[in-house]
Amino acid sequence: MIIQNKIKEKLTAEFTPVYLEVFDESYKHAGHAGAPEGSSETHIGIIIVSDFFLNLSRIERARAVHKSIAEEIKKIHAITILKTLTQAEYSKINSEIKTF
Repeated sequence: MIIQNKIKEKLTAEFTPVYLEVFDESYKHAGHAGAPEGSSETHIGIIIVSDFFLNLSRIERARAVHKSIAEEIKKIHAITILKTLTQAEYSKINSEIKTF
């Protein structure tokens, strides 16, 4: 949880998100070649919603997140940025889900 907490702190300070989820996905990679036995915090996933991302492409959004947590990325094996959304994009997705 140490790396996850540091990532949360940095992303919160940089992007002031309305929604942020940082989670450990290391269990999905257990048994892969080179994966340390019983390790955690080697694979981190991120979902972040912030109006910081207005008018930025998906690549620019990912680059901004990577830049913000560059030191933490050096300490883990993989980072997956699942979603970088604005508030409007997030609201639209949520409203679409509720219509099913």
